[in-house]
Amino acid sequence: MAITWRVALLTLAGVVPVVLRPAASTAAVWILLVTLLVLADVFLATKPTALQIGRKPLGGIRLGDSTTSELVVRSPARRIRALVRDAWQPTAGATGNRHRIRLGRGDSTRLRTPLRPRRRGDLRALGVTVRVYGPLGLGARQRTIPVEGSVRVLPAFESRKHLPSRLQRLRELDGRAAVRVRGQGTEFDSLREYVRGDDVRSIDWRTTARSRTVVVRTWQPERDRRVVLVLDTSRTSAARVEGAGGGVPRLDSAMDAGLLLAAIASRAGDRIDFVAGDLRVRSRVRLAGQRDVTQRLQEAMADLEPVIAEADWSTLAGAVAGLGRHRALVVLLTPLDPHAIEESLLPVLPVLTQHHRVVLASVRDPELEATAAARDTLEDVYAAAAAEQTLRRREHTAAMLRTLGVDIVDADAESLPPALADHYLQLKATGQL
Repeated sequence: MAITWRVALLTLAGVVPVVLRPAASTAAVWILLVTLLVLADVFLATKPTALQIGRKPLGGIRLGDSTTSELVVRSPARRIRALVRDAWQPTAGATGNRHRIRLGRGDSTRLRTPLRPRRRGDLRALGVTVRVYGPLGLGARQRTIPVEGSVRVLPAFESRKHLPSRLQRLRELDGRAAVRVRGQGTEFDSLREYVRGDDVRSIDWRTTARSRTVVVRTWQPERDRRVVLVLDTSRTSAARVEGAGGGVPRLDSAMDAGLLLAAIASRAGDRIDFVAGDLRVRSRVRLAGQRDVTQRLQEAMADLEPVIAEADWSTLAGAVAGLGRHRALVVLLTPLDPHAIEESLLPVLPVLTQHHRVVLASVRDPELEATAAARDTLEDVYAAAAAEQTLRRREHTAAMLRTLGVDIVDADAESLPPALADHYLQLKATGQL
């Protein structure tokens, strides 16, 4: 039950009879009359459950994009006047979700609520609250009706703006926009006539002997390689670093880098596998032969959140081994945190580097370098000393990883995706995959 502003006005109107007949009984009679009118109005109001309410299904959207939730409301009984609130959990970013409607018997209407989600994952509707007013507009019946609804919010993939330029470089590597060249670890492509400037070591003498011209072999970077993305969802991924849109979690930045690399590698003809976890494996997806690799990868990443626990790299390394023993490019999307790496990752690295090419992609916090450079006050000096010590430990850890054969890509949140993509293309160009 609910009352409207008209009840207050009707109560204030009782001042007139009280002035004409100043007695306590006059006020009591007036209040009783108002109460009876409100109760009668509520009794005559249509039950909210009499309305037929349905919701159109929502697809997935990227974080930062907007969508619209649409309700279809129908009145099968009689004319009604109502207020409908389409309630969503706060992170769904619902705005303008209160709708006033007037429906005749058998009429229906569509109510649209804009949504702009503020976090990843499945965001759900909390129900539809309906307040149906009585004929006098004094009281109303109110009830929250459960109407199923959800929107799946995928990672933002802000780095897709770098995709065209990297695909252009990939086409040049493949020879679709430039002459194919010979290099270590490349695959034979075709034969063509010799032109000045070609490497004489590429001359196919057997074919040349059967023809009247000199023929050379052309080569292309190897295809059908394996790329395994390993996403760390432990406590170190929960830290926020400065990015293009302000503070962003390290986990989201690592996802962005992984999505860009997967998009380029799939276009290059490589097979993509994905593993995410901390103490245990949270997600494992094999994307070999899939057309829309990026979409599938976003679906797998949507529900992942940082876990306040240390990463168990022996478990994650076991998950990588379970994907196959063939040589692969294993990309570890984890922060270059000295303590976490020395305690958990270092013991399993020899097993990984023995069978695979390993790259560690880390999101660097630019605030750390800014703190190390500040010297204005005594507090700044102490903070700078601590920041400098942290930077030195990071450099020492990175050097130790390089001696074990691990490539390090360490960049800020905005620069990491293109830097990792460039490193992959460099490995592709030099035939090191």
